[in-house]
Order: sequence, then C-alpha cells, then structure tokens
Amino acid sequence: MKITQQIERLYPVFFVLLGGVAMGCTPAPMGAWYFGWLGMIPLWLVVLGADLPELLKFLPGRKTAGSNSMGFSLPELLDKYPIKKNVFYGCLWGLGYHGLAIAWITGIHPLTWMGVPWLSSLAIAAVCWLLLSLTGALFLGLWVLLMQGIEKFFFHDFSNLSSAKLLRKVLIGTALWCLLEGLFSMGDLWWTSLSYTQSPVNLAILQLGKISGPNTITAAIVSINGLLAASWLSWANPDKSSDTSLNKTQGKKFLAGGISLLAVLHIIGGVIYLQPIADSPEQAMNIGIIQGNIPNPIKLYPEGWRKAIEGYTSGYEQLADQGVAAVLTPETALPFLWSDQVRERSSFYRAILAKGVMAWVGGFGQAGNRLTNSLFTITGQGEIFSQYNKVKLVPLGEYIPFEQFIGQFINRLSPLEAKLQAGAGTQIFNTPLGRAIVGICYESAFSQHFQRQAAAGGEFIITASNNSHYGLSMPAQHHAQDVLRAVEVDRWAVRATNTGYSGIVDPHGNTLWISEINTYATHAHTVYRRQTQTWYTRWGDWLTPLLLLLGLMAAIAPKFSTSAAPLPKAKSLR
Repeated sequence: MKITQQIERLYPVFFVLLGGVAMGCTPAPMGAWYFGWLGMIPLWLVVLGADLPELLKFLPGRKTAGSNSMGFSLPELLDKYPIKKNVFYGCLWGLGYHGLAIAWITGIHPLTWMGVPWLSSLAIAAVCWLLLSLTGALFLGLWVLLMQGIEKFFFHDFSNLSSAKLLRKVLIGTALWCLLEGLFSMGDLWWTSLSYTQSPVNLAILQLGKISGPNTITAAIVSINGLLAASWLSWANPDKSSDTSLNKTQGKKFLAGGISLLAVLHIIGGVIYLQPIADSPEQAMNIGIIQGNIPNPIKLYPEGWRKAIEGYTSGYEQLADQGVAAVLTPETALPFLWSDQVRERSSFYRAILAKGVMAWVGGFGQAGNRLTNSLFTITGQGEIFSQYNKVKLVPLGEYIPFEQFIGQFINRLSPLEAKLQAGAGTQIFNTPLGRAIVGICYESAFSQHFQRQAAAGGEFIITASNNSHYGLSMPAQHHAQDVLRAVEVDRWAVRATNTGYSGIVDPHGNTLWISEINTYATHAHTVYRRQTQTWYTRWGDWLTPLLLLLGLMAAIAPKFSTSAAPLPKAKSLR
C-alpha cells in the first residue's frame, strides 16, 4: 500500500484524537468552552457504531482504501479486533483531552531547588504528566468498554442504526459517564470533570450545578454531543440493511433535538442566573486577603521564611487598619507549626495581639508524629478557635500511596517527605463569624467535599492554596474549580493563594475581584453569610442514580418487548 493510502487509513485515528484535543482546549485559561459541545462527537461516533472511514470520505484525497496492503498496518490491526479498536479510540480521545488539560503538571520542573538533578526533575515531571494522562485515558477506555459490553449483552442487533436504539445508547452512555465521574472523584486523582470545561465563562450553564452538582453539567455535555453525533451518523451513514434505516429526516430530528436541548438548558441556567442574590445587610462581612507571593524555591528555606513573616505581618496590619473582620492567608502561608509561632512570639503573632483582628492562617499542625496541612482560626487574642486539616492530600506530594512498599524510593519528591496526615472527612469549621466551608488547594476539585459542609450549615466558602509550583494554566483552572463550587452550593467564596489567582466569587459565579499572577497583593471585600440550600446541597448528586435507572430501563426494554411480542398464528392443517 502506498504511503498516502496508509496516511488516509489513519484519518479516523487523527479524527478521534482531534476531538480529544479540542475538548482539552476548553478549560481555563484557553477557555474555548464552546468546543465542549462538539469535542465528543468523534468519540460518540465510535460508540454509536459508525464506519469512520466512510464518514470521513469527504476529506481531500480520501478514498476507500483497499485491502491489498503489505506488511504491518495499524488500521488493519485495529480492524481485526473491533472491540479493542473502539477501546483504543476511547483511550486516544481521553489522552488528548486529559493530557492537554492537565499539562500544567509539568510546571513542577525544575525541582533543582529541592536538590533533584535537572534531568531527574524532567523525568519526574514527565512521569507525573504521563500517569495522570493515562488515568484519564483509562477512564475513557473503560467507558467505551462498558458501552461495548452493554451492546453485546442486551442488544445482539444494536449495530443497526434505528432512532430508538441510538437514543437508548445516548441515554445509557450519559448515565455511565456520570457514574464513572462520580466513582473516579471518590479517589485521590481527580481534576478534569467535563463540568469544568464551562467554567468560569459560561455562567448560564454553570447554574445547572445547583440542581445536582457537576454531573448535571456533565450529563448535558455528554448527551448533547451524543445527539449531534447521532444526527451526523443518521445523515451520512444510514444503515441500509433493514427497514428501520435512518434517513435524512431522522438525522434532522436528532440535530434539532441536540440544538433544542442545548438552548433549553442554557435558558434554564440563564433564568437561574438572573435571579437576584438576596443578601441581608446583617449577614455582611468585610474579609481581607493576603497573597504573599513566596516562590516555592525559597518558601521552605530561611530566605522564604523571613519573607513570609514580613509580608504576611505587614499585610495583616494594613488590612486590620482598613477595618476588616478577618484576614485569610494562603495554604501554608507560614510553613511552620503554629505552636512554634506562638512560643517564639513571631511578628505575625504579635500583630494579631496588637490589632485584635481574627485571622485564618495557613500552616502546619501536628497529629502524632506527622504534620497536617491546616487552616487555623486565630482569634484577636491569639487563641486557636478552630482548626481544619486538609482531607484530600496530593499523592506523592503530600503522601505516598502504598508507602510501606515504595516510600523509600520516592520520598525525595516532597520537601515534607510526603508524610502528611489527612484530616477527617467529617470536619466542621466553626468561626466567630459563622460556620465556614473550607477547601485547601487540591480539594477544590471535589464537589462532594463542599456539598457536605454546606449541608452541615456552612455559610460561606474560604479556600487557601499555594499553586506556585505548577504551570501558569493551573491557577486559572483552580479558580474555575472554585467558581463551580460557589455556584453549586450558592455561597460566596473567598480565595487566598500564594502566587495567584486569589479572588472573590459571588453565588452566581461572577468573579468580583481577581489578583494578578506572581505578585504580592492585599484586598478587602464584603461578602455575605448565606443559609440557602440548593437541590444539590440537600440531596447531593441525585441525577446520576436517576439516569442509571432510566438507562437500565432502556437497556432491558427491548428484551421485554421481544418476549411480549405475539406469537405467529399457526397454519391450518386442513
């Protein structure tokens, strides 16, 4: 086979990968959120049983390749194993999406400031990126595999393209995707939910998070992509082998259905967004934020310690003089045991005693012989009012999975020897200003963490993060995660980060203030305590179980209809 023919036969591979890359362009800071409503179409075409070479014959120079090839050919190898081929396509799409979306992880390089050689640091960054990307690819491969299994078990004739079967498959696929996102988010490696592809720009669709959390948005994206893919498939590649073949009219119906659903969901979200935020003046609080801007290469060394103490002390004093009710500092703003600051009567501690203004201080606590990544409520009298210990620790950075087996080999990945102690998942964070919902850094990706605290009476959100050791796209995505969390539980959010972006977000997801990146900054802003409860706050993710139930009914319905079909009349013996 000629080289050009080999390339042409790889068009489906490029097509699916391009869809994943397009979806990878949707998160901040690129923010091409509109690709989110189209980027899954190539993946859906695979799952719906499309003949991709036939669909792509419109490409310049594209011809149906013959089978007269000689030697090894990837397309031929894939064609020999249809199920494995589809799983491969799923993994490929996942690699394009997740690999591009979390490319910021490579920003941990160089780690020479930790004593790691430059080449070793590069290898560490590459391995971290590869592992996270492969985890995302595994997610997609599993989704496709499950869809293939359902097709084989429930529908022996599911390969034909009747409208009813395509609709059932879109419903089942949407339900399975939401289930897998829910399961993966229970683990420790989670960031790239489809829902965050719309944040922080598409505020209308973000309001759907109030209904059933991020999976409401995810379900919308998956189902609309599925309907548009069904339209393309119906229009361009109908099944002509049966009397249920879809025609162009049916393709138009799928297209109209997908566009209508997209419009209706945005209208619903827009109506919610336009509802006024009814805050009572009695619930107002003036909160100060300090962005210390202490780069990681110096943060854990004497130079960084001095800079942190000086910067946070002066910032605290400045904000206290402005009349704020409390000051929020970033994650591990003071990278010490707070008890040491009290014992040594540091300048920051003395400033609290002098000004008498409450502070939420990021630092280290102690649990047995291990440290905790903590946020302390320090009263104006210098006493610890409450302490929150980070629950979702970063694998390898803050703890070592299977430490007893591999800990000695990778301890050097963390300046804290990756031996932090995780906090309890049931913590309540009371403060003199009311009960707060708290997230430290990585926890912003876990919606159920915020939903639980809101259901327990949390009245406002405070998040504290570092972010200085990743690529520049990470702070933007982190802000987008916090925007989602604020909308889902209908709370004001106050964000303090080390190097950016710190910010203020209202319950509709509007960013009312955001800091510059890699700068020292202080800011004071009025936010409000709220006691409202969204559907998501009250009932959590109730949509996914509903979709699974409907998907199960859709899967087994054909079996019942077949078994209930009337028997043919017996011929007369006369």
